[in-house]
Amino acid sequence: MEMAIWNAILTAFLALLGWNLKDKADEIKRLQILINRTREEMPKEYVTKIDLHTDINRIMDRLDRLENKIDLFIKEQRSALG
Repeated sequence: MEMAIWNAILTAFLALLGWNLKDKADEIKRLQILINRTREEMPKEYVTKIDLHTDINRIMDRLDRLENKIDLFIKEQRSALG
């Protein structure tokens, strides 16, 4: 009788342990999938060097045109006053 109780307790313990280990393994697998998705999607948010240089050159061109317009405006104002 005592042996049957020990067998039942050990069986229940091993069943809980197995269930817990399977649950943890499933969670690890889920986290690995999420990490892989993150690794795939993160580079989509970054800018390449070529894109950055293109954008900076466009901004500099616009600033140069604005500077030329301001210089022309100042010259016109001075010539109008003088």
